[in-house]
Amino acid sequence: MKIVNKKAYYDYFVVEEYTCGLVLQGSEVKSLRQGDVNFNDGYIIFKDGELFIKNMRIAKYKEATYNNHEEMRDKKLLLTKKEIGKISKSYDEKGITVIPLEIFTLKNRFKLKIGVCRGKKNWDKRESIKAKDIEREYQRKF
Repeated sequence: MKIVNKKAYYDYFVVEEYTCGLVLQGSEVKSLRQGDVNFNDGYIIFKDGELFIKNMRIAKYKEATYNNHEEMRDKKLLLTKKEIGKISKSYDEKGITVIPLEIFTLKNRFKLKIGVCRGKKNWDKRESIKAKDIEREYQRKF
């Protein structure tokens, strides 16, 4: 299973990518397996030496009991100290943000690919659309 944040690749240049684990509750895992997740408006915050993802909505699991999870709860990201140090240094630069790029499974565990990104200007977005159109036309011919 793989869920990609297409909006992130359209709005940002990805400078660096990191793969990290997620701290999830049981009903969140079951809901993720069904694909009930929205993280297009999500972003990563740095708090007390740890990284958390905000605005990632995992829908409530329908078959769960009263112990269901909160949909918009902040989820802790699992990275090494070295990677957290690199990401925290990039927060100091102007115009840099850290956003989720995709969720996938690796050995039956959910992983989140996050990107240290720089925002695109309008002309950059037009260029990326133009490049996609050219690639699409090329694929149609062959």
